[in-house]
Amino acid sequence: MARLLPLLSVVGHVSATQYWWKFSKSDCGYDDVSGSCQGQSVDGCKATCLKTAGCGGFNYPHGILKKTDCLSNKKPESSVDLYVLENKPQPPPQPKFWPLPQKVTASGAPPAKVTPSETFFTAPGSPARGLIEQAFGRYQSLVFPHNVAAGSGGVTGLVVKVADWDESHPQLETDESYTLTVNATGPASLTAKTVYGALRGLETFSQLVGFSFDTQQYTAVPVAIEDAPRFPHRGLMIDTARHFETLDAIRAMIDSLPYAKLNVLHWHMSDTQSFPFQSKTYPKLWEGSYSAQERYLQSDIADVVEYARLRGVRVMVEFDMPGHAGSFCKGYPEVCPSTTCTQPLNVANNATFDLLNSLIGECTGGKASKKGAPSPGLFKDNFVHLGGDEVDTACWTKTPAVAAWLAKQGLSADQAYAYFVKRVAQMAIDQGHRPVQWSEVYDHFKNNLTKETIVHIWKSVTNVTEVLAGGYNVLLNVGYNSVSWYLDNLQINWAAAYKNEPCTGVPDDLCPLILGGHGEMWGETVDASDLEQTVWPKLGAIAEKLWSPRDQTSDASTNMALDRLESFRCELNRRGVRAAPVNNANARSAPPGPGSCFAQ
Repeated sequence: MARLLPLLSVVGHVSATQYWWKFSKSDCGYDDVSGSCQGQSVDGCKATCLKTAGCGGFNYPHGILKKTDCLSNKKPESSVDLYVLENKPQPPPQPKFWPLPQKVTASGAPPAKVTPSETFFTAPGSPARGLIEQAFGRYQSLVFPHNVAAGSGGVTGLVVKVADWDESHPQLETDESYTLTVNATGPASLTAKTVYGALRGLETFSQLVGFSFDTQQYTAVPVAIEDAPRFPHRGLMIDTARHFETLDAIRAMIDSLPYAKLNVLHWHMSDTQSFPFQSKTYPKLWEGSYSAQERYLQSDIADVVEYARLRGVRVMVEFDMPGHAGSFCKGYPEVCPSTTCTQPLNVANNATFDLLNSLIGECTGGKASKKGAPSPGLFKDNFVHLGGDEVDTACWTKTPAVAAWLAKQGLSADQAYAYFVKRVAQMAIDQGHRPVQWSEVYDHFKNNLTKETIVHIWKSVTNVTEVLAGGYNVLLNVGYNSVSWYLDNLQINWAAAYKNEPCTGVPDDLCPLILGGHGEMWGETVDASDLEQTVWPKLGAIAEKLWSPRDQTSDASTNMALDRLESFRCELNRRGVRAAPVNNANARSAPPGPGSCFAQ
């Protein structure tokens, strides 16, 4: 905090009222003047600076004196604090929002007292015990974690107004915009078009409120915010096939996503190693699970989907096929080429497609069960991910029955690959859902894919502009700098992920076809014991790139983001999320030694 009491100084025989401004963990490079106050107290350095011609400040504790234009050259730097002289009081510190809102207008007023109460959050017109009312219960403890004496005055509440109280499951097109106004006195106001926009505004308000242990009071900076996401699809993938993730671990991860305004959980349900999903139409599928205890009932999945909805999170399921599907064979060996060559799935047997159509139908609610009856539809999202990556067709060509079918159909193995992914994608389309498929599907078949297909680009060799120009929507994991948003790449730090600009090299008219992207937490080396600290805080860098305006997250903004991300990581810890230190050489490493959370 700045000293608000002015001091009278004489510079060049001209009297002026000046104020000391303080910037923690900052400096202004080599903008130095002769002299030093090293070894002196802060007050001693101030006195030395006032006596030194051309001095406009100093860093501390190094005591290097700075020129009067130091503030214009200020840069974040971790080892010193910066003090500069200005002719007006320092503006109050701004909240360290993560991700940055679209537009923040500060009133310039000092932080106002916030008075907690059991009825602090209100929403006229909200359905009783509806989504917003339940969110109030969660945010009451997040915003006011400390039990302090009741007070009065200041900011006395938050009134939430929503234009449409529809609580149907969120979809890609769901409006998440909101406005938030906080004045020095009276209730703050949050306005949104949808309940899901209101959830995003609640998160911003929670980051606006701070607590002083010295005064034992809550405060908030008076501010007006207009906000909306840059991309509508912002997600995290979890992989429950390489290691089983417990329901508690999945729910904890869902809890954390809205803290960074992420709105999609991409659930990579099955892979070569295991198939933990309960199918009621093909009940032997989950014989491919690791064990009889590492499975998900359909009721478990329905509970997770509803748990996510209450937090404004869509759940998009993925069954990777025809490769990465060897676990299907345990219960239904006929859908695989042979017992010794299990994947890709058997393209020559209609039993394969009957199973897949039924499985997709159980997820989407389409008429896809073996008896043709409608399924309740476990996953409410309009997208279904069908994989399609890393398909080695050798099993088809060296399995006699499949090779004979290929010859009869006049298909090469690669043409059969195209036939497979297009046929399965059409199943999803026929059931009213959009298929999502990995890069290789487009790389192999280009514009022959149906236009409803969403191309999920994870390979740097895939030409994003070409995909978009072909009229396809895109989800991204990799950027122009070939740095992946795969979170299991432990050596890629947050700053590299932050510099992945989704629209670099993409014409402005095509950029809107990019729906967003994911951080992908592949599960070979994670389970419930280390999931959260591998995901966070690097996922936060991805979240801000997908929510905040492009001009606020440029490469030049990366250093300025560090202080906010470090604070966000500490806030995640406070909320019970096991986020690792920000500047680890490798993700999920422990702190290097004793110290403050804010300095790790």
